[in-house]
Amino acid sequence: MTKTPTILLLAALFTPSLALAATLELPAEARLEVQVIDSLILDQDESRHDDILLRPVANGQGSYQLPSHCVMVGDARLEGERVRITTKSVTCIATEGSDSEIYSGEISAAAYGADGNFGIPACEGGRCEVTPEQTFELRLASELAIEEQENLSERINLQRRQAEGAGVANPIPAERPDPDQ
Repeated sequence: MTKTPTILLLAALFTPSLALAATLELPAEARLEVQVIDSLILDQDESRHDDILLRPVANGQGSYQLPSHCVMVGDARLEGERVRITTKSVTCIATEGSDSEIYSGEISAAAYGADGNFGIPACEGGRCEVTPEQTFELRLASELAIEEQENLSERINLQRRQAEGAGVANPIPAERPDPDQ
């Protein structure tokens, strides 16, 4: 009798939790090819811009890839003849068929030019512009490990599919003639 509860307790202890089931991980010094979403213009009058949006380049040349549906938030500032971009957060949605996984958390990374130096050489005549057509390298300053978050939309879609007749727990009755008629 004591074997069954002990076995169940051990199984529960050694079964990984769903919160730890999926993690988006990248090592420190990982390199990503990214681009700004909207054009960024800096000059002496406006030498800083907070909360800029970046996205990974599909099939980019970096040493690692993020899921194709990602957005990173960062800050940009003018320093000399370079635009220095650092990131602070990332949100990604990884999709496979009709399933999707959501990851959102902090990211510490900085933009580097093709010459390998910190910052993007994008200045001419005191005006600096980074456009969505330009790509650049983003290097992680520390390891990235973000746990998968609950996908409420997926749960709602599952409930809707079940209500529309595509699920196991379909509440729609079968089409039968009314026996009282």
